Amino acid sequence: MSYIYLALAILTEVIATSALRATAEFTKFWPSLLVISGYALSFYFLTLTLRSIPMGITYAVWSGIGIVLVTVAGVVFYKQTPDLPAVIGMALIISGVIVIHLYSNMKVH
Repeated sequence: MSYIYLALAILTEVIATSALRATAEFTKFWPSLLVISGYALSFYFLTLTLRSIPMGITYAVWSGIGIVLVTVAGVVFYKQTPDLPAVIGMALIISGVIVIHLYSNMKVH
């Protein structure tokens, strides 16, 4: 169940972050509500994840996958195409997340 909570935390964070630009500096009500509720839900699901997955691993997966998905949302919704260094950097981040997830011996106490 922890990985479902983590997936929900990532999804709601990506939605909230992707909607930030649409808020027009929090002057538009509905996009602003989406951002605030998205972040609130994201942190709630993140706390549920922390019951059984260590904080370092949780945050690495949450932020790493979030970076990639927000970049994809930027391409789709805002036509913001990443350049080669950005793609290489994201590949390194994902590689790091994979290494941490597969080889870390961290335990929840």
